[in-house]
Amino acid sequence: MSAIEWESQRVFLAVLRSGSLSGAARLLNIAQSTARRRLESLEAALAVSLFTRTSTGLTPTESARRLIHHVESMDIAAQAFNRMASSETDVSCGTIRVTSSDLLGVEVLPRLLRKFHHGHPDLNLQLSINDHMEDLARQESDIAVRLARPTEAGVVVRRTGALRVGLYASAECLAHYGEPASLAALRDAPLVGPDRRSADLRRLVDLGLCEADQRFAVATDNHLAQLAAIRAGLGMGVCPANIAAHYQLKPVLPEHFGFDVDVWIAMHSDLRRIKRISRAFEALGDALHDDLAK
Repeated sequence: MSAIEWESQRVFLAVLRSGSLSGAARLLNIAQSTARRRLESLEAALAVSLFTRTSTGLTPTESARRLIHHVESMDIAAQAFNRMASSETDVSCGTIRVTSSDLLGVEVLPRLLRKFHHGHPDLNLQLSINDHMEDLARQESDIAVRLARPTEAGVVVRRTGALRVGLYASAECLAHYGEPASLAALRDAPLVGPDRRSADLRRLVDLGLCEADQRFAVATDNHLAQLAAIRAGLGMGVCPANIAAHYQLKPVLPEHFGFDVDVWIAMHSDLRRIKRISRAFEALGDALHDDLAK
């Protein structure tokens, strides 16, 4: 595969992500005319039409949809290659990709990365924040922070501590609804909980927080949305203690309900010789350990 063919496929992927040639050009930092020429070259080489023009932009054809998975896989491989090949011995520049769940990635990791970032301002930090676990074995990410022990082959794993999780509510919520006297009283209390994620509901049932047929005042599978609902006073819900303290949330029945969730940090063993990644792994692991020990 020649460089120009890959560049054409990069334009194809950028158009898929942005919905237009102008958006693709901005993503790739190239001229729009260059983006158009490369896309037309790819269509000619494949002898198919990849997009149709609509009032809202460029819409992928069925032929394009069949290629999406393949071009995304190539992009992941290319990014992993670039991260491995660039500045292996230099900790001052390059890219580090960190993946984490949404709650940790938004509420915890940014402040823990601040010291490392200030010490290495030329490093590019990529944060992949979602509940999908990016594959460390395929090097979709350099470092992963997870709430379950990573099991991929060939990864270095460190337990950094445990999140203490409890039931919390805002002061306004407790003033409006009153504080429940027992776990049984939560049956009729306004709870914030999962929507369709049955594993989350089973855990709350096993821990005695609610029944399997519990009607939640606010139901959402997104943990950030759950936190927002608790902060807004819509109900009582499960939250890590350190995050609850940051937002002045009040513990509810702390003597009756609470549990720990281990926090793990991992990276592929092949990345240990790349100084910027190994140092970031150590720095973030230490910061997590200190934060969770408070």
